[in-house]
Formats: sequence, C-alpha cells, structure tokens
Amino acid sequence: MARLADYFIVVGYDQEKAGSGEGCGKIIQRFPKKDWEGTAFPQGVEMFCQPGGWRLSRERKAPTFFTVVLTDIDSDRHYCSCLTFYEAEVNLQGSKTIEADGDDDEEEEEDGLIQPAQVFAPKSLILVSRLDYPEIFRGCLGLIYTVYIDSLSFPLEGLVANLFTFQVPVAGGSQKLFSLGAGDRQLIQTPLNDSLPVTCKSVALLFQQLGIQNVLSLFCAVLTEHKVLFHSTSYQRLGEASRALEALMFPLKYSYPYIPILPSRLLEVLSSPTPFIIGVHSMFQSEIQDLLDVIIADLDGGTIKIPECIHLSLLPEPLLHQTQTALSLVLHPDLEIADNAFPPPRTAPSNLKLLDKEVRAVFLRLFAQLFQGYRSCLQLIRIHSEPVIHFHKTAFLGQRGLIENDFLTKVLDGMAFAGFVSERGPPYRACDLFDELVAFDTESCKEEEANPAKLQKHMRGLSEQLYKNENPNPHMAFQKVPRPSEGSHLRVHQVPFPLLDEEKLERLVKEGAAKHACALAATRPDRKCVVPAGPPVVSIGGKSASVFNSARRLEVVRSCISFIFDNKILETEKTLPAALRALKGKAARQCLTEELSLHVQQNRAILDHQQFDYIIRMMNCTLQDCSSSEEYTVAAALLPLSTVFYRKLAAGVSQFAYTCVQDHPIWTNQQFWEATFYSEVQNQIRALYLTTPEEKMGITARLKDAGPPAADRQVEHTAMDLAAEQLRTWPGLSKEKQQELVKNEESTVFSQAIHYASLMVYLLVPLDTSKNKLLRNAPATDWESGSNSIVTNSIAGSVAESFDTESGFEESESSDVANSVVRFIARFIDKVCTESGVTQDHIKSLHSMIPGLVAMQMEALEAVHRESRRLPPIQKPKILRPALLPGEEFVSEGLRVILDPDGREEATGGLLGGPHILPAEGALFLTTYRIIFKGTPHDPLVGEQAVVRAFPVSTLTKEKKISIQNQLQQNMQEGLQLRSASFQLIKVAFDEEVSSEMVEIFRKHLQRIRYPQSIFSTFAFAAGQTAPQIILPKQKERSTGFRTLSKTIVKGAKKAGKITMGRGGQTTLKKNERGSRMTWHEEDDISISDDGEPPPSSTLRASEKSTMEQLVERACFRDYQRLGLGTITASSSRSKTGEQFRITAVNRLYSLCRSYPGLLVVPQAVQDSSLHKVSRCYRHNRLPVVCWKHPHTKAVLLRSGAFHGKSVVGLFKSQNPSSTAPASSSDSSSSLEQEKYLQAILDSIPIYFKMNGNSTLSNRSLIGLSPGSERRTSRIPKMTPVHLDIPFSNSFTRGGVWASLRSSTRLSHHVSAAEVGARLAGKDLAPPAGSNSLQAQLLNQQAALYIFGEKSHLRGLKLDASLNCELVPVDFADTRQVKAAFKKLLRASVPSATSSDTEDSFLKALEDSEWILQLHKILQLALILVELLDSGSSVLLSLEDGWDITTQVVSLVQLLSDPFYRTLEGFQVLLEKEWLSFGHKFSQRSNLSPSSQGSGFTPIFLQFLDCLHQVLEQHPLEFEFNQHYVKFLAYHHISNRFKNFLLDSDYERLEHGTLFDDKGDKQARRGVCIWECINRMHRRSPVFFNYLYSPAETEPVLKPSISIPNLTKWDFFTDETLSTGPSYDWRMMAARSESVEEVDTISTTKRRIVWPCYSSVNRAQPNAITKLLADIERLEGELNQTPERWQTTLERVRVSIQEDLKQEGNLRKQSLSISGLIPTSSLQAFQRRSMLHLPDSGLGEDRSPTAVNGVNRRAATLYHQFTPKNEENRSYEGILYKRGALLKGWKPRWFVLDITKHQLRYYDTGEDTNCRGHIDLAEVESVMIAAPTIGAPKHISEKAFFDLKTSKRVYNFCASDAPNAQLWMDKIQSCISDA
Repeated sequence: MARLADYFIVVGYDQEKAGSGEGCGKIIQRFPKKDWEGTAFPQGVEMFCQPGGWRLSRERKAPTFFTVVLTDIDSDRHYCSCLTFYEAEVNLQGSKTIEADGDDDEEEEEDGLIQPAQVFAPKSLILVSRLDYPEIFRGCLGLIYTVYIDSLSFPLEGLVANLFTFQVPVAGGSQKLFSLGAGDRQLIQTPLNDSLPVTCKSVALLFQQLGIQNVLSLFCAVLTEHKVLFHSTSYQRLGEASRALEALMFPLKYSYPYIPILPSRLLEVLSSPTPFIIGVHSMFQSEIQDLLDVIIADLDGGTIKIPECIHLSLLPEPLLHQTQTALSLVLHPDLEIADNAFPPPRTAPSNLKLLDKEVRAVFLRLFAQLFQGYRSCLQLIRIHSEPVIHFHKTAFLGQRGLIENDFLTKVLDGMAFAGFVSERGPPYRACDLFDELVAFDTESCKEEEANPAKLQKHMRGLSEQLYKNENPNPHMAFQKVPRPSEGSHLRVHQVPFPLLDEEKLERLVKEGAAKHACALAATRPDRKCVVPAGPPVVSIGGKSASVFNSARRLEVVRSCISFIFDNKILETEKTLPAALRALKGKAARQCLTEELSLHVQQNRAILDHQQFDYIIRMMNCTLQDCSSSEEYTVAAALLPLSTVFYRKLAAGVSQFAYTCVQDHPIWTNQQFWEATFYSEVQNQIRALYLTTPEEKMGITARLKDAGPPAADRQVEHTAMDLAAEQLRTWPGLSKEKQQELVKNEESTVFSQAIHYASLMVYLLVPLDTSKNKLLRNAPATDWESGSNSIVTNSIAGSVAESFDTESGFEESESSDVANSVVRFIARFIDKVCTESGVTQDHIKSLHSMIPGLVAMQMEALEAVHRESRRLPPIQKPKILRPALLPGEEFVSEGLRVILDPDGREEATGGLLGGPHILPAEGALFLTTYRIIFKGTPHDPLVGEQAVVRAFPVSTLTKEKKISIQNQLQQNMQEGLQLRSASFQLIKVAFDEEVSSEMVEIFRKHLQRIRYPQSIFSTFAFAAGQTAPQIILPKQKERSTGFRTLSKTIVKGAKKAGKITMGRGGQTTLKKNERGSRMTWHEEDDISISDDGEPPPSSTLRASEKSTMEQLVERACFRDYQRLGLGTITASSSRSKTGEQFRITAVNRLYSLCRSYPGLLVVPQAVQDSSLHKVSRCYRHNRLPVVCWKHPHTKAVLLRSGAFHGKSVVGLFKSQNPSSTAPASSSDSSSSLEQEKYLQAILDSIPIYFKMNGNSTLSNRSLIGLSPGSERRTSRIPKMTPVHLDIPFSNSFTRGGVWASLRSSTRLSHHVSAAEVGARLAGKDLAPPAGSNSLQAQLLNQQAALYIFGEKSHLRGLKLDASLNCELVPVDFADTRQVKAAFKKLLRASVPSATSSDTEDSFLKALEDSEWILQLHKILQLALILVELLDSGSSVLLSLEDGWDITTQVVSLVQLLSDPFYRTLEGFQVLLEKEWLSFGHKFSQRSNLSPSSQGSGFTPIFLQFLDCLHQVLEQHPLEFEFNQHYVKFLAYHHISNRFKNFLLDSDYERLEHGTLFDDKGDKQARRGVCIWECINRMHRRSPVFFNYLYSPAETEPVLKPSISIPNLTKWDFFTDETLSTGPSYDWRMMAARSESVEEVDTISTTKRRIVWPCYSSVNRAQPNAITKLLADIERLEGELNQTPERWQTTLERVRVSIQEDLKQEGNLRKQSLSISGLIPTSSLQAFQRRSMLHLPDSGLGEDRSPTAVNGVNRRAATLYHQFTPKNEENRSYEGILYKRGALLKGWKPRWFVLDITKHQLRYYDTGEDTNCRGHIDLAEVESVMIAAPTIGAPKHISEKAFFDLKTSKRVYNFCASDAPNAQLWMDKIQSCISDA
C-alpha cells in the first residue's frame, strides 16, 4: 500500500522579488511541515508550477491543470500535479489588506468604494505523489478548488488531510473507492502488472500529432541516445508526448534526464552533453532554434527537425519495413481498401484508448524480434548471493547477422540495454508480457510475416492484453466529483485562497494514520517463475549462405587437415591454397577449430616442423579473416588449441603454436578476453551445480564426444536452468550452506582468472622481444573506448602513458614490453574480478603473481627464439634473375618479396576467370634503369611460369610504405607500393628475411636513381659505359650550381616583377654569368651567351660556321625546305625570288629565345633586329613563327607563346604611368614593332579561298560541332546552322565552326568569339544561302589570319581595324587540370586496391578523371584549325607559354592535314621539330630532373599520343605506323632509356653537348637515340609497320569524329604482360622471342593458352602477314639463302596483287583502290573500319574459271611469291588423296600439274618446297573414273575416285567431290592431248 499524496503545496506570486525584473513564485504553505521519512520534499516546485515564468495578467484566465515529473537523486520520480488559477493582486491596487475571514466579502461589497481588480496574479495548488494517477489528482485538486471557489461548507483542512491518509493498493488490478469528504466518490484502478507502462491514450495521440515516420525517427533517436526535445503550446500535451515516447521503449527503461515540462529558468539544461527527453513551451521556440545536436519535434505543427550533424541510425531491415506496414494497418485501416470500387460500409473508428494499445503492441513485437534469442547470449558469472550476468554483445550481433548494423550496436551499447540485462537477465524472477513474447518461436514469427491475417490476430491479442492491464474490470463503479459552477473564475469579487490551519491538519492526519494502521493489508509478494529461455539466436535476414558451396569448402578444409596430420606433404601443398581461400567463410573456420580439437584428443599435439608450419598458417588465416562478428568465437576456440600444438626445437625446448599467432590485434582487445573469460566461467559454474553424478558423467563424455546424440540434448541443463533452480531454493537454505555456495563460486571464478592470466601472458609476450610488432604498430587508443573492431584496440593503448608512442618500441628494452603486458593483464584482472565479485585478497594475490609469470615466460621464450632461429629456413622458391638490357646493371640485389594483387582483377582470376597468377613469390630488383619484380605464382596449380612486372625508375610517381596483409603467411608485413606513370603498380610485401634497414637502403637507391644528378647519369647515357655513375669534374659541378642559381634568381625576380625585361635589367646578372661561363664546356667549340646582347664577335667567329652546318642538318630545317618556307638569308640581303618567308639564323646562339630552335621562319619583310623587340611582347620571348604551310591553300600555321598581359609590360596600351619614362617608351616601341610584325605576316600570307563549291567543313564535322547552347548577341540575328545539307563554298556555314567553338557547353567562350563569328558569317546574312553574292560576301568576311589566344589576354588586345585578322578566345585545360586528370586516370587504370563499391567501375572512374573530355577539347581545337587552314585562312596559336597545349594542337593540325607526317619518317620529323626543337619541357613535365621533383607529373605528350591513337583508330589506313609505335613512344618518352626526351629545349641540349652527334672522340657521351633505335627495329622486322597503310590520294586531310562517345579508351593504360614485363623494351623482347620459339618446337601441340594480363596476345596470335613473313624467313634460313628484307618482300607482293587485280578485270574494277596490300573501296576513311578483314568477295569467287578446289588464283599467286627462287610454272594445283603402293593407306597430298615440265608433281603440303615425287605425263596412258577401294577416305562420293594408268603402274586418286574429280581428269586429259 502507498500514500495517495506525499505533499500538498500552495505557491503564490512573490512580491518582494518582483522588482528584479522577471517575477518569481514562493511557497505560501506546505503540508505536512516535516518531510516524510524516505520521501524528501521536492526542490524547485515554485519554478515548475509556472514553467513559462511568473507573470501577472490583465484578465482572469481559466484555471489550468498539468502534471510535472521531477526525478530525485535516487532516480525516483515524483509526479507533481499543478492546478493554477488567478486571483486579484491586492497590494498593487493600493487598498487595505484583506483579512482571511469569510465575512469580509459582504462588508466590501456594501462599501462600494473598491473598483473591480485590474491585475491578477497566478496561484498554484500542487499535489506531489510517487504514484502516477494524473486523472485522480486532477479530481482531487479540482475538488479542493471547487470547495474554495464555490465556498462549499466543507473544511479544506479535512480534504487535504484525507489526501495523506488514504492508502492506495499496490498493482494487481484491484479497484478502490475513496472520498475526500466533500460529497465526492472517486475510484482508483491499479494496473494488473506494474512493470508495463500505463499510457491511457497518449501513444495514439502522439502518432496523430506527428505521423508514423516522424515517431519512428524519434523512437530510433531515443534508443540510440540522441537528445529529443518536444515543444507545444500545451503543457498537458508535452507531458503526454514524453510519456508516450517513453512507453514505446518498453521493455527498455529510459535512464537519462526526463523532463516533460522544463521551466524557463532552466533552459540552459538543453545544452547539457547527455541525451534527454525534454518538453518546453512553444514560446521559447526562438531560444531552441540554434541547438546543434538536438532533434526537435513540434507537436502542434507535426514536424520534426533533425540537424545535419546527426546521423540517425534507423531500424535494420526487414524490421523497419514490417513495423511501418503494421503501424499503417493499425492507424490507417482504410488505406488498404481506399482504392476498392465497392468499399465495405464504414466500421466505427477504434476508440483512442484501444488504438493506443494496438500501436504499443506493434512496438512490443518489434522489440521481441529485435532482441530475439537474447537469453542465449547471456553469460552467467555468479548465481549467489546475487546473480551476476554479462551480455555477449558480439556473439549476439554476429549470430543475428547485424554486426555492421549501427542501430542495434548503439542500442546494445546504451545505458537502457545495460539496465535491461541487469533487470531481465536473472533466470528466476517475475515475468511479464515481453518475456512470453520474446520466447515466441521464430518459425511462427516467419509464418505471421507471410500471413497478414495471422499477424493481425496475434497483434489484436497483444493489444487486448495491454488494454486489460490498464482496465482490468469491465464494470467501472460510479464516480462523482463536484465541479466548480460555470464561469466561477470570472467573478468580480473573489476571496484569495485561504491559509489553512496547520495544527488542525496535523491532528487530522495523525488520526487518519492511526485508523489505518490497524487495517494495513499485507503487500502481495511477486509471483516469481523460471524465465522461458526461448529459441537460440537466428540471423535477422534469414539464412543467406548457400549450403552446397560451404559443404564443398568444409570438405577442402577437412581433407587438408587430414593430409597435414598424415604427413602427406605433396597433397597438402596442392590443397593448402584452396583451404586458405575457403577459410574466408565462417563455417570453414568453425570446422577448422573442431577438426583440430579432434586431433588434439587423439594425442597428435606434437608436430614436426613442416606440419607445425602448415597448422600455423591455417590458424593465422582463420584469425586473419575474422570479421568483428565472429572474431570472438573463432579466436576463443583457437585459444586453447594454440597452447596445445607444439614442436620440439631442442632438448627441453618446445615451441608452442601461440608464439606464431601473436600478430593478430584480437589478442590485444580487452572485450575479447572478457567475453571469452566469462563464457568459460559460465561453463565452470554450470559444472559446479550439475548435481547428479550421471549428469557430470554426461558432461565429461560430451566434452570428449564432439556431437552429442539428440536425446541427450533435450535433458541437457543450460547454466541458466541450473541458476533458476538455485535461485528458487536459495531463500530456504541455511546460512552456512549459503556461504559455502558463495565461496565455491568465488574460487571457481578465481581459478579461471589465474588460468586466463597465464593464457594472456602466452599470447602477449612476443617471441622476439626486440621487435614487438603489436606494441609498435598499433595506434594508441583508449581502452575504455570499448570498440569491438579488430584493429582499434591494442596494447599500445596501455603503453601510451609511459612511452612516447611516436617512437614506438624500436629501441625499447624487453622490460618495457614486460611492463606493458603486466599493465594490460592487471587492467583485465581488475575489471573482471571486481565485476564477478572475487575477494580483494584474491585480486591482490593475482596482481602480485602476474609480473612473475611474465618474467618466466620471457625467459622461456628466449630459448625458443634462439632455437627457432637455428631451424633451417623453409624451402622458398629460387630467386629468378631478370634479363637485363645492354648496359643495365643491378643496383640492389633482389629483395625477397611477395607481389600482392592490386585493384586490377585479371591477375587474380577476375571476371574472365583464369588462374591466380598473383600473389606471386619472387624478388624485387633495382637496376640502373628499371624496378623489376620477377617470381612465380604462389598458387601451385598455376605452374612454374615466370611473372615479371617492371617499370623504368624514372616513371615512378609515388612510393609509399604500407603494411600488407600477407595472404600466404597470414600476418601483417612491411611492404612498399610503387606507382609508375607508365601505368603500372608494384605492391610488394617483404619477406621476414628482409630487414627494414635493407628496405630503407633500397628506397634511398631508388630516390637517387629516380632523380639523377645530371643527365649524364641517366640510363640513356650510362648504358654504354662501364661505370654506372659518371662523375663530372668538380669545377663543372660547381659552375652548374652557380649557373642554375643565377637562373633561379632571374626566375624568382621575374615572378616578383622586380626585373623589367628591358636591357637595363639584364646587365645586373651579366657579369657573374660571364665569369662562370668560362669554366663551362671548355672542350666545346661553341660558346653560349645568355645575354640579350650579341656577345663579342671574337669568341664566335671560329665556331659560327660549324654551328650553322649542324643547324642545317636538324629536322626543322629539312622540314622547312620540304614545305618550301624560304631559304636562309640574313635580314640585310633581301631575297630576289619573291618568297614570302625566310629562314633566319638570328637565334642560332639562342639569344633571341632560349626555348626556340636555332633556325626560325619569319616574314621576308621583317628585319632580324626588330625580332628582339617583337619577342618581348610574348611570354618567354616566344614570338610568332611559321611552323607549317598548307601545300594547296598556302595558308600558314604559326605558333607563339601567349601575349604578355598588361600587368607585365602594358603591351597594347602605352599609358603605363607606374614605370619610368624610358621603359615605357621602349615598351611602346616593341608594341609598335609587334603590330608591324603582324602586318608583315599578313602581307606574306597569300590570299586564297576555295571557290569550288564543296565545303571544307564536311557536314559531319559541322554536325559534330553544331551549337548546342550558343550565346547569341544582337549582332547576329540568325546564327544557327540551318542549311547544313547545302555544301557551301566556304567552311563558315552560318557560324558553324565558331558556333561550335563557342557553343559546346563545356568550352564556355568569351563573347568576342561571337563577334568573330558575326564577322565571319557576315553581319547581315540574307536567308537565301548558297547564292554567288553570299560566296563573295563570305570571301570578304573571312579574315586572313586568326589568332587563337587565351581569354584573359585577348581582353586587353585592341587590334588595328585595318589588320585583316581576328582574335579567337580559347578555353583549354591548363597544366594543373591535366595533372589532376592524369592522377585520376592513373588511379582508375591501376587501382591500388579493389574498390568496395561495386558502382565504382573502371569506366566510371575514367569518366570522373575528365581525361577523355580533355582529349575532346584538344581534338576539337585542332579540327577547327585544320578547317581554317584548309579554307585558306592562316592561324596563329598563341596559348599559355607556347610549349604545352600549343604544341599538342599544332602537331595534331599538321598530322591531320599533311600525309607526310603520317609516315614513320614524317612523324619523326614532326616530333623533332614541334616538340623537341620548339622547347616542350619534357624533363619538367615528365618530372625527370631533380629540379622538377616537386612539380608532379604532367603528361602533355602522352595526351597528344592519346589523341593520335584516337585518330589512328578511326583512320587505320592513313598511317604508316601502327598502335604499337604510338605506345612505344608513350612508354619511352619518360623512361630515360633514350636521350632525346631528356632536356627541355635545344638550348639545354646544346649546353650539355647532346644536340649534335659529334663525330669526334665524344663516343662516351653519345647516349642512345630513339630514332636510330626505331629505324633499326623497323629494318629488322615490321614491328612498327601498319599493314593496312593505304593512304587515300584524294583526301589528304583527316577529319576524325571527336564527340566523346567516339573516343575510346586506350589499351596502353590497362594492358600488361606479366609473362615478360612491358613489351616496349625491345632488346630483351628479341632475345626472348627466340627462346620462346624453341620451347614451342619441342612441345607437341601447337595450341597455346592465352591468359589475360599474362600472355602477349600479339605474340600468341600474330596476324597473317607477320606470320607469313616469319615463315618465309624461316624457309630462307633452311635453304641457306640470305634472308631478304621484309619490306622488299612485301613490296613485291603488293605489286603482284595490283597486277592480279588488273588482270581479274571484274565489274568491281572501278571501285577498287589498287594502292595497298589490302584492297578497299574509296569510302570515307572513317567508314572503312568494317572492311579491314581481307574481303573474300571480288577477289575471284567461284565465278572465275581459275578458282578451283577452294584455292583461288590470288592465293596461288601469293604462294608463288613465297616459293624458292627457282621459278616453276603451275597450271593447276590442289589436294588429292593418293593411294600408296601395295598395302599402304590413302594419304592427302598437294598435287601440281606443270604443263611446261609436263609433270604431275606432289608435295606433302601446299607450303612444302621439296617435291616428294612426280608422275611423268608422257608415260600416262589413260585417266578414267574408278570404284573406291578398301581403306579409302570416308564421306566422299563414289564418283570422286579416278585412276591414272601409266606404262609402269596404276595410280589410284580421290578428289574432294565428283565435280572436282572431273576437273582434274579434264586437266590431265588436256595436258596429255597437248603433248
């Protein structure tokens, strides 16, 4: 029984404190005066009864009622019901104070002096109780108010006293009537079960206010411990909502601050760090808006607001969906039938109180499903005197399959769940609805999910139980509580609430207490019972693993283990990799532990070395792959095994398995040890209480026998069952017996603690204390963070306090290791022993024992370590040494490593299947040129193939140390990841034998070779020499240093803008440079000047001539000559020939522009002297020079650096006030010169426009470039490509090109492009297009010169209107973007690890890199230039510094326009001219030199080659070279293999003496030239030759499709050949192919398996022509003839094919182009792709009389080409079966009928050159059809046999079919008749 109310309080407005601003309340009276024993008076009531603050009011408000919940220090709740009413505030009216007598009323009214009151103050009546009956309290307080307001004749004291004296029964469903004694009858109804929350209808209300989704979100937020805040304008609603939310959590209890109504004074509580459920009035909305981590629910508006920083974990599927569906059924029952055509008649809506229970039933069932099987994961640690129970979280999560689910993890880690375990853990206690529900069978749960009707029935049952709990008695007794009369609170004159008589009240309370004392009912004891255990845990998603697969895997593991124990080494080797792979599965791991424990029981614990090694590997693998879910169970099962298996090392020294499995983080995870310890303790406690001897026998037997029979299992008592029994009998036991049981349990736990302490010592003390891996690598983390993940926790956490974890344990002594281990174990012992109630003495003795254990173990391990070091090492595969190039040398011997698979899947089976080539075991070598891995696949089933992965050192882009999970040994190892710009990645794990010092040395060497000191130490130069390092003479080194220093000074100064680039600035540096120059290159005969001024003439005279001679030999000059760009002239002597351009040698000493070639093409009219001035207007002095001239239109292509911006020289506007006068004048003069220069260029350009009516912008390219979203300006009314189909005279069809340049959304262009377009397209175009007038107009409008520049620079440019040129702004990818794109492309092509996200496919990554987009932009720009040049306009490309994108575009334009550059020779010229001579910074962009070390890799040249590859793909017949050639260049331009790409400009090459190949004694320094190498290879074999080469004479200009879908991925990025390493290092390739041939000849079969990424497909499957050429070469060799050059052979074939085609004059003759090896029609080149295969049609089908027996004449001719040189005439040939002499079989032979020699010869095969025999036609008598004889070939018609009768014998023949036989007979017959 309990008191109805504890305190009654009257609180009023406090006038004294009113002046201080905000009003406050004060307690006027409280009853009883003294606190009750055990129930303290609640503090702060005066704040809570007015949560919005105490405020006076202008009118009388109606009384209000709400309940506040206060929580005291013992976390007991007090329910304060507040009834608040307003009364007149007398003192503020200034009248006399009123006596507290009843009579005063009348007096005052009669007086009539007093005005009606104007200010009203609130007053509250508060009833405090520990019981939660809000409606009863509303009645009681209402009654007291009624008696007061209506002045009823009941004493208030009596009413209040009855509140205290009335006793309420404890729960149990009883009803009790009571009365306060004011004519009222009230009824209290207690719930049946106290533990179930009482909600009335608050839950249903909450769902009505917020809706299903929002409430579910709040529910999840509360469970995962987020802060929840309600706000509403009703206090009552706040209370109801909080109550509802808390009720939904049942069976969990909310243990954080719970304040349904928070007063204004305490608003700062909202920023407390703990979770909470709080309600506040909506008037404080503005204050709560800026709370960052609080979920705010607006009850009135029905919304919730979740801040961005909160990640709300939702229920796991499928539960979330099921819950939503169930709630929807309950709350919106009409939703299901809303669409029915004939909805059933409306059922009455469910009453709110019932609905409330239905919703709660849904949540109750949800919890039952969520915690299903939780009892099987409880670990019983103690039973007496108080049960101690631990919950095994990881086991529960793992078995539910929710280890990744953060919702359940958070719930289990929460306080509420901890309370749940301690409350509901004990197996013998009072049970409620939840216990029954959670023990419900999982199968029937599944049935319910499938059958909604069943589910609804179950839910209805549940909700009825919940309803009955609150309303057990159907007949409610009659209740009557008087209410105040209507409108009573508005009465004008109203007495304030009277003060009560305290003594009278005390007396009444005492009397009442005495009355009740005699009638105290006995409290009912709880009905305790055994808690139902329920089914074991089931995975939430149902079974997912396929049974078959796992069964097969288990078989593999089992057989492997039995092989190991039977010592079958070979079988083990074969099955081990498969077994290790199988151990990735959960079932296989459990199987392993079971199998091993079986072998232990058979006394097979002593192993030999090999067995020990295998077992360790399997254990390591098992532990390795433990995901955090089962890590505990598997590791716990392996724990005892690791202390059982051992091997003998020496007399008295044994090594146990645990010494080899220490590397796993699981051993340093405190939770793991706790969970394992507790489960072991539970088993021991269970054994302790198994009473009968039979059962004890059963348990020992069961331990021995792995699978107990089913009958045993039913009887089996779990620890929980035993505990329930013990708890039931406990109260009846004697004191001594009780103590004895407690002592037994305590000692059981204690003995386990000792056992575990020693186990921990075994696993934590490292075998080799000098390098304790665990302690060193692990991050320092806080133990208490209690994460279950495998990595986070580690011993280092415990070490962090005493040592600097940065330094780790590298130098630490063994004692430090000992300390950390001791500390770790001590912490564990403290925690578990205190939790499980071990006595303090025992804990102390344990602590003192641990250091001794550790010391002993360390001593023992020292011997083991010493002996294990002496063991002969396990046989490792032999290290294979890679073949080296000539001149290549090893820098470091091979380090033994394992090549780990990276993100590319092909090598590990991948999508295509195939062998597991990786991981491979081998060694990593560093040579002067490459990093090479060579080894063999680890998987024995793959075989002994060599695996080679290599790349040039100079391409290394990133090198980082990583720790790799070694797949084979299953431990963490130090590794390296090396990424190369040649699209390769080497990821290796070092073997144990490789010390970290060796790795460091390797890395140092690597860095040294990566950035050689000078170019002479690179491989290109070092290759030919003895010493790998060339040491330059000292003084040279010094001078280089000084020189580069001065250069950098200049650079820095330029950047800072300190040096004006006029003459004055240069003099400052001149002297030093001169001084240092004297020591440089003394042996060279060229002296080089850095200055702007020409150097003194004396030093130059001697060498000028030789310089000129050498410059003339350069590719540039040869190409200028070919293009007819003038002759070398000095500016003074004007050429008489009238050429427009001349070649100037003004830059022969690189004084004009450092990065330009020595000879430049400039307009004839320009003087050399003015070039210096012009050059200053351009970046790096790169002035516009001509680099190509169109052969027909004579338009020229010029290139330059970008214009200097205004900031530097104020180029185009001479007002530059900041600079000094002379400077500005020189500036203006150079800008004038520049205008003159442009004018000179314009004058030199011949005006030429095509007038032949066919548009040079073919329709296709127009469509490709048509404007998608062009910006129109008012000047161009109609700039849309309207008449695309009409061929115009000119390319600029209504703004076609310009529209494209401007339009494509990605190339957003400057407006001036539109103006250009306008000028091009004609500003006022008339619609009738194509007329002559329009042509003329276009002709006038097209500018002679287009300057393509950067947007920013063209803004400042104002060109003279008289100049006929246009500025076109271009948007392009700058080097930063290229660098970024390349980085992403590299990552996409060779990912370092397989992506976890399946969405991240290679193609998606490729798209994200934007590489293809950049190619598109470059090609687009190039195409536009091609169109312009083709239409007769000249173009100047003036972008960035003029050496990156400019070079790309200029080269592409020339490639597309000029067929010469598409030959091998021409392409070489193009690269030497545009890339090398014009100063593309190869070293810097490819990051080859030490100075560019930080700049990163910017593959401008690679991008150009990719564009070339795109063009080559689309026009395969136009190029003399093939894709391999392009890849060869792509690989070697960064490999440092050849000298050509080493420096940044001709000037630097000259400076280093590598520009000209001196014929003198400089052999040592020559270096390897790539062109010589390519030509040599090309002469030797057609490796770079494109057999499809067949240039179209008619269309020299190529126009590839450049839309992004037409651009393809270049296989250079993704292909690799693991059999040989990269195929671009040709010397080795040549050597290797010979050895491969030998192998092939030995092997019987000709078939070869081609593996992706391993074999070279080209080699395994060469194309027909290569094969035929190789065969010819072989035959020539056999006949000892000198082999002919392949080119000559090919040429002969080509000629003969052309003759054949002429002879075969079919109807198709016109359509065949007779140019190449492969006939093609003259279709557009890009449509020719389908015709690349040798077409059969049109080359003589069986129509032609010559094609017989399936061999057509052309093949015959080809064959005729390939025979030895003694010519012979074959009039007819083919295969016939010939029967041998007597008793011999039929054989097919190749017969040749030779009219000239009059023979019928036969050969073994058609290719055979040696004749096997012949029949002389002169001897033939007859030829006739014959019958088949015995043994003749099957399936051949009888009419195909014929006999040939000679004078000596009869020959039997058989042809392939009857007509063929007839043909042969006719031929022979005609031959005979001819004779």
